[in-house]
Amino acid sequence: MNHPTGLYLHIPFCAGKCPYCDFYSVNADERSIDRYVNALCKSIEHYGTMLNRKADTVYFGGGTPSLIGAKRLSAVKAAAEEFFGFDNAEITVEVNPSKQDFDFELLHKNGFNRISIGLQSANDNELHLLSRQHDIRQADRCITSAQAAGFDNISLDLMIATPQQTKDSLMRSIEFCAEHNVQHISAYLLKVEEGTPYCQIRSSLNLPNDDEQAEMYLFACEKLTEYGFHQYEISNFSKPGFESRHNLKYWHDEEYLGLGPSAHSFVNGKRFYYERSFDAFYSGKTVDDGTGGDTEEWILLGLRLSEGIQNSRFKERFHTDIPKKYFERAKSLEKIGLVTVSNEHISLTEKGLLVSNAVIAQILD
Repeated sequence: MNHPTGLYLHIPFCAGKCPYCDFYSVNADERSIDRYVNALCKSIEHYGTMLNRKADTVYFGGGTPSLIGAKRLSAVKAAAEEFFGFDNAEITVEVNPSKQDFDFELLHKNGFNRISIGLQSANDNELHLLSRQHDIRQADRCITSAQAAGFDNISLDLMIATPQQTKDSLMRSIEFCAEHNVQHISAYLLKVEEGTPYCQIRSSLNLPNDDEQAEMYLFACEKLTEYGFHQYEISNFSKPGFESRHNLKYWHDEEYLGLGPSAHSFVNGKRFYYERSFDAFYSGKTVDDGTGGDTEEWILLGLRLSEGIQNSRFKERFHTDIPKKYFERAKSLEKIGLVTVSNEHISLTEKGLLVSNAVIAQILD
């Protein structure tokens, strides 16, 4: 029997492009959006019929999914439910706080059960520098509207080490999240991606240096923990039981199907993706990205989680023990406070998660 899969459905439309964003998105008119939604539903039908697997997580990402409206999102969700069938599914949609007429009640009525809101900051000056289209009052209304509609699983995005951010302003953002009684926070360091407007003006952004970024990250981890958010992954914090089930699929190296331009998939042991092009998606053309799910990939992804990797899970997956060489390498890092090791378990400490790429690379050698 096939295990349930995760569905990632890319909604590649935005009203404006944030200068730090490298995700694939475009401006579009109503006609173009309708064409895309129809194509997405047909692609869902194609893969649902071919794979014959249920879905237990569905994630509408972007872009700005809320831009296409609750009716279109509900139509795509209905197609996913028809052609995959849901197994107690977590169904998430990303929402931009600037869209004040978004119909949360319709989404809730139609079975969506998780909202991810792009807050980024609770300080208007920082939002302005990030070219966000909302202010803090709109963010407040967005959250309270979702809660009033019945959503009790809400995640907020929070950016760390942005232009003009201080510990005090970061603390205000953390307090804003806590005061609104949300269940999940994605708190991540600003990364200046190649090809973005921020990359072109990087020298003028006056960003914190590496030590300052590390200090702010650890400060955020400490304060979020004090407010009852458990850090379960490098950039993710949740109240107990509210971890993102969809994102855990990625970090547990489980399979998922991604549909839309730039979307990646891991299905039946194979990785593939769509190019950053509507034409490629409309033609159904994907790019082979090799095999996936080997032991090193499983270890690499698992070490992103605060729970780390356990020998029992490794043995269940690969029918053998975690090789001793990984424990030996991890023990050398334990001496400097980056890793915790036992006979059955390896995990990164809070400081280790901050420099996870280097730590994981050294463990994998």
